[in-house]
Amino acid sequence: MAASSKQEVDSQEHQSVVRKETPSILALGKLFPQNKTLDKTVRFLSQVRGTDKTLMVVQYFSKIFIWYFLKRGRESTAQRIKNLAGPISDFRILLRYYGLLPLIQWMQYVDNTPSPSPLLLTIDRLQNICNLIYYPLEHIYWLGAHEVIPITMEKTNKIAIWSCRFWAAYVVLQFVHLAEEYRLYKTRLQSIQGQIRAADLKAKETGEPVDKTVFKTEMAALKAEKKGIWINTIINTGYLPLTVHWSLEKSSFPDVGVGMFGGVAALAQFYVAWKSS
Repeated sequence: MAASSKQEVDSQEHQSVVRKETPSILALGKLFPQNKTLDKTVRFLSQVRGTDKTLMVVQYFSKIFIWYFLKRGRESTAQRIKNLAGPISDFRILLRYYGLLPLIQWMQYVDNTPSPSPLLLTIDRLQNICNLIYYPLEHIYWLGAHEVIPITMEKTNKIAIWSCRFWAAYVVLQFVHLAEEYRLYKTRLQSIQGQIRAADLKAKETGEPVDKTVFKTEMAALKAEKKGIWINTIINTGYLPLTVHWSLEKSSFPDVGVGMFGGVAALAQFYVAWKSS
């Protein structure tokens, strides 16, 4: 029995060595070494948020490329890009079909969690009302534009304009929200800096070293918070001219401008989504 078991082990080891040493043109996986970036990309694109932000970058930058090629008389190239951008825009709207569900969750969170300030609470509630109207209007617009539901084109366009007006109201409110966030950030920063100065003064008086681990953690959190405020300000600044443009029945804002401002917002949102994935 022992000899038989040893032979089986030797045979398995031999087969393992043969498998390792025998090259195969079918082993395509060996051409792609393990890569953390690839793993993160797959994880990022498997999420609705990651797919949406990726397509958002393509959608808005396509407007810049269309302008570029039209300016150089390459209409056919510009038209092919348009043919790509159109379905991407439709697909992104479809990705937002469930938008009311996380909004309801957020509304529950806002009204059941203590807010840092009464002003932030009021703004959050107003923004929720804006989104509660914006999402259904956008869905009705899309269904009407694609003749899924019987709505005249004139009514469809009015619905689109009103949906964007509520989006614009959200964006304006977001500037106030960010200003209040920054005010609260400055207050906390000054408080912690005061505590650090007091701790340093006490250390000089007593001659005992001060453990600043807690202060370092709090300062790091504040630094991240400040970065988030500035990134969201960039995103909101990119959205503002777009929402105003789409809220007007007649606007002279150029499509390349939509691409530029939208592209800035898209890149910033892509960065945030990528970092958090």
